[in-house]
Amino acid sequence: MSAINTNTSSILARNALVSNERAMSTSMQRLSTGLRINSAKDDAAGLAISSKMTSQTRGLDQAVRNANDAVSLIQTAEGAMVEVTNMLQRMRELAVQSASDTNVTADRTALNQEFTKLREEINRVAQNTQWNGQNVLDKSFASGTGVYKFQVGANAAQTIDLTIGNYQTTSAIQGTTATVATTTSASGPNHATAAAQVSTLTIAGTPALGDVISVSVGDKSYVHTVTAGAATVQTATEIAAAILTGLGGASGVSGVTGAAAAGVLTFTASSTAYGSNSFSISSSQAGLLSGIRESSITTQANSNSAIAAVDTAIATVNTGRAEMGATINRLQYAADNLASVSANATESRGRILDADYAKETTELARTQIIAQAGTAMLAQANQVKQTVLSLLK
Repeated sequence: MSAINTNTSSILARNALVSNERAMSTSMQRLSTGLRINSAKDDAAGLAISSKMTSQTRGLDQAVRNANDAVSLIQTAEGAMVEVTNMLQRMRELAVQSASDTNVTADRTALNQEFTKLREEINRVAQNTQWNGQNVLDKSFASGTGVYKFQVGANAAQTIDLTIGNYQTTSAIQGTTATVATTTSASGPNHATAAAQVSTLTIAGTPALGDVISVSVGDKSYVHTVTAGAATVQTATEIAAAILTGLGGASGVSGVTGAAAAGVLTFTASSTAYGSNSFSISSSQAGLLSGIRESSITTQANSNSAIAAVDTAIATVNTGRAEMGATINRLQYAADNLASVSANATESRGRILDADYAKETTELARTQIIAQAGTAMLAQANQVKQTVLSLLK
């Protein structure tokens, strides 16, 4: 049928051109942005998946930075503890020197001056070592717990934790207290039978996690850190029992009783013979290095006690440094793993989101050719209707 009002061929050609133009526009957009998915209409499911993977990769990249920052923090703390170790070694050297009777009182006084100044410097280092404006060696972080939680994952609660203790020799009063009292003094040689010294150690106050109690009895020293007990926090009785175990039996002391009696320990000299019927006992509560707080090297006996106390302090610092070093290694491995996971996740995201240039350039060439052909066919469809005019002649 010859008709003019309805040009079916022209309509078909026009619709084909519109559809082809839409495909060509999509190809040009993908080639311009480098992305296969530029809006949800391109691939709704792919958009959702790639968006989640974007969150994952960006979180992983930030976690890598977090791990490296954590390494820097720990290295700062451990670096300060290197100097603490050096000072403790020097203090021990001075104590060994003072323990020899080749020194007179004036010599020991001079040696003790350096010994005391080094102890003060250790305390100053613990009080002033900072990272990002926060003290790191006095356990003031996280409300006095000293627990650092380093976020090393893309999701919540993916952390590596490290507790950095209080490495002060003296500090503010804490909840747990330790008091020494001598109930029976050792008697002198004027008595027919000398009396053995009897002293008590009383644990009291309100124990809190992380509190430190340092005790020395005879030739033994022990530093106890309050931990969780049968309830939430160790009781005075549990602390006393732990101290008794930690002392491991002090020379010249026997008959220790009262470990389960409300945190009171009773120490008795092992002999009533004059000269062996007494023992030294002291306690303090402060930092992990409080065991050297009262140490001095003004006499041979004090020097020998100081050597034992400094040895305990060195062991405490070494334990802390070992934990820090292990955590640094762990964080570095974690950072390497995170970087690897991020790279793989980014590659996976790219396969979903990125444009395939070989495919898109081919598609663009196809649509351009079709556009040219479609335009020509539309012109032909319009020209066909011109034949109707020949009927009117």
